Amino acid sequence: MNTNTIAITDFGGIERNRNGKIRISAKSKSNSAVKLLVISLAAISVVAIFTFDYKNIDLGQAIADTFVNFKTVFLTPKLSRTSLTELLYQLLVTFCLGALSTVFGMILAFFCSLLCAKNISDLHVANIIKSVVALVRAVPTVLWVLIFAVSAGLGSVAAVVGLTFHSFAYLTKVYSEAIEEIDDGTIEALRASGAGFWQIVTQAILPSSISYMVAWTFMRFEINFTNAVAMGAAAGAGGIGFNLYMAGSFYFDLREMGALTYIVVIAVVILEMCSTKIKEKAK
Repeated sequence: MNTNTIAITDFGGIERNRNGKIRISAKSKSNSAVKLLVISLAAISVVAIFTFDYKNIDLGQAIADTFVNFKTVFLTPKLSRTSLTELLYQLLVTFCLGALSTVFGMILAFFCSLLCAKNISDLHVANIIKSVVALVRAVPTVLWVLIFAVSAGLGSVAAVVGLTFHSFAYLTKVYSEAIEEIDDGTIEALRASGAGFWQIVTQAILPSSISYMVAWTFMRFEINFTNAVAMGAAAGAGGIGFNLYMAGSFYFDLREMGALTYIVVIAVVILEMCSTKIKEKAK
């Protein structure tokens, strides 16, 4: 028996091995459950790989063709069906889809977060609203878009409403957390001096959490922009995402698909640079 693995608990409650080293990892039911889950998923993945019906596909040839397609897409991009003017217009449409959904979600989230923050709202009301918002947030964005597409039809309206719905739930969570981090002494002092609810909001909440809210709002805008690209294909919302879908699935023009992909990447990088600047100024 290896005595070095025996754990010794000192008076401070710290577990040490026989050689005196502190035992960092401790056994617990949650750790065991996580390990069991990871092992089970790995085993299922291995079994799936060997039992999947490949429909007589030559796997080696398929991998080789995939590399050829990647080479065509990323090494020889070329706009052949879309003019530069039309491309910039479609990129602007995608930008507007992301911006509109972010603005609408931001406005709704701010007022809802005032009811979610436990330091300024009733505890029961805050818990109920947080539960509802968590449920909304748990549903993927694309599913919300498809749900609203049933009533509004495929297009930009369903995309904006679906993106707004998920943005509202996302921003409500982060806004309420920002409000809850405000020093309770400041709020209590304003209440003691006779300040009303909206006076507390304008004089304590906004000055203390506005930078945090701005940073998270712009981050959500980045997410909405990339989601708007996907919604252009999935929900027929238009924009550059629809051009990508047509180039890849209808025309099978891989070179144009590569050019459009690079343009989307450049746009996302520019947004990330703007986001970094805004976050630095908001601090």
